[in-house]
Amino acid sequence: MLTALRHLLAILILPFTVVVIVPRWLLTAWAPRDSRWLAGSATEFIGRTAGAMVFLAGFALFVWCVSLFVRVGRGTLAPWDPTQQLVAVGPYRHVRNPMISAVVTMLAGEALLFGSRVVAEWALLFVGFNHLYFLLSEEPGLQQRFGASYVRYKAAVPRWVPRWHPYTGD
Repeated sequence: MLTALRHLLAILILPFTVVVIVPRWLLTAWAPRDSRWLAGSATEFIGRTAGAMVFLAGFALFVWCVSLFVRVGRGTLAPWDPTQQLVAVGPYRHVRNPMISAVVTMLAGEALLFGSRVVAEWALLFVGFNHLYFLLSEEPGLQQRFGASYVRYKAAVPRWVPRWHPYTGD
């Protein structure tokens, strides 16, 4: 029970804020200056359909990543309650940060769904912030916690652009 609450708290504070609360605020606060699909147009139908599909793909990847953090890493996605084991399975065999990729994919889906330039800009800002965070804090912390195994993993698996062949730990 306590473990489930730890994960729920981490999800509510971090990705829920990024994917639900901030975009909702942006869509409301910036509505007069934001873009939207032309109501009833074919572009609206295509954009909304594509947006929903992109969002669901990101959500599926996010759920997969969280489940790996629980089962393999024995920790949460939150920096204050990190994994106890290095997670280098599933999508982590192709790219080091698939959870961030999942969140960005959900944001891109929302931008398409609403036809919102402001949400797209938020997605780009989120990528930039995370890139700096990973360079300055996350990666040095992982190297300190997991040592040589993380150094090998980091050398073999790209940060953002997935590798074609999965990492096998060699």
